[in-house]
Amino acid sequence: MTQNHYQIMEIAKLSEICKSTPKFTEETYKQNQVKRGLRDENGAGVVTGLTDISDVIAKKKIDGVLVPCDGELYYRSISVREMIENYDDNLHSGFEEATYLLLFNKLPNKEDLLEFKRLLASYRKLPRNFVRDVIMKSPNKDIMNSISRCILALYSYDNRALDNSTENVLRQCLMLTAMMPMFAVYAYNAHMHYNENKSFYIHRPRPELSTAENVLYMLRPDSKYTELEARVLDIAFILHAEHGGGNNSTFTTHVVTSAGTDTYSTITAALCSLKGPKHGGANIKVMEMFADLKKNITDWNDEEQIKAYLSKLLAGEAYDNAGLIYGMGHAVYSVSDPRAVVFKEYVEQLANEKGRKKEFKLYSTVERLSQELICAKRKVIKGVSANVDFYSGFVYNMLGLPVELFTPMFAVARVSGWSAHRMEELLNNGKIIRPAYVSTNGRAPYVKMEDR
Repeated sequence: MTQNHYQIMEIAKLSEICKSTPKFTEETYKQNQVKRGLRDENGAGVVTGLTDISDVIAKKKIDGVLVPCDGELYYRSISVREMIENYDDNLHSGFEEATYLLLFNKLPNKEDLLEFKRLLASYRKLPRNFVRDVIMKSPNKDIMNSISRCILALYSYDNRALDNSTENVLRQCLMLTAMMPMFAVYAYNAHMHYNENKSFYIHRPRPELSTAENVLYMLRPDSKYTELEARVLDIAFILHAEHGGGNNSTFTTHVVTSAGTDTYSTITAALCSLKGPKHGGANIKVMEMFADLKKNITDWNDEEQIKAYLSKLLAGEAYDNAGLIYGMGHAVYSVSDPRAVVFKEYVEQLANEKGRKKEFKLYSTVERLSQELICAKRKVIKGVSANVDFYSGFVYNMLGLPVELFTPMFAVARVSGWSAHRMEELLNNGKIIRPAYVSTNGRAPYVKMEDR
């Protein structure tokens, strides 16, 4: 949509009024005892709820004192690291196993898992003409927006859309978990056809394939993939499926669910939260940063060149001038992000298969040097480490996934966690979540129109 001259001028004038509204300083927040981002100056989160779905460990108590430790992640009390260490290469269904665990609070046996896969496969059928009427019309280069439209459109096809009973919400959540890969891949294909003038093809998902296998099968023109590719993507989905109740999109799930709204609106709200570059879009920033790094150094093995570039990043003199090394640091973890630690081994395996060992070495070098530089140049209270986004974009790139699908792949996985948290909120709370804000405004008299 374009604006006419009148609209442009008026918006410019009114935006200046918006910019003149009060700005809060760090001191204002401290004076009012407000914890920005619901976190204190040490990075500890403000406790706003209870969850039995997952646990994120970044500190352990030693002699009565909380001390930073290697990060740990648990789904329903089960170590995610152990889940991946015992990964079944024959099934490629680690994500389905993790989803079952998150939803039902127990690990499935083989029969349970196979039946659960059959159930998900039965939901991988879009309503008649849905691809034509919803996905192909108004194709969008922002695939997250296209997915949001798809989810909201499903509301119109569901005659029990407003039924928030456990049975019905579970049905809706499983349906969305099954359909999310289709929404993402089909929306991307429609965008490439209508906006980029590429060939348009639709591969229907195969019922015997896992979620990860189906993504690769549907996305690629020849539908072919290697065993390692499917395994690495499946493991990426396990690691992204859930991360505690406090991350932005999951907290959004709890907030919106507490208002009593429907599943489609709730998952769409979570999706819109995940879309932000500070949340689900972080791996794109990592990839863009590395692309800029490669333009500015001549030797990937020269650590002094790399260090000089990273120093410029921290000084706000390189890439986007934000003063950040993307992929380094996390709101909770300090010593290590367990997802990045466990994922790195598989990243290396895939890099070896794809002939990209030198690039993997570059990532490892940047990770190590960034930790040293950040700790030396800034007052780091809780330490810093690579987070899962540091490597996930590189993995998606090696898998041939276009950058437009990086954040949607996060959503394909995280919908299982959102589903579990929605169920938990409906079963346990009953109260609307409404945090308090401190008003810093004084009082002023109303001025009559003729006196303004």
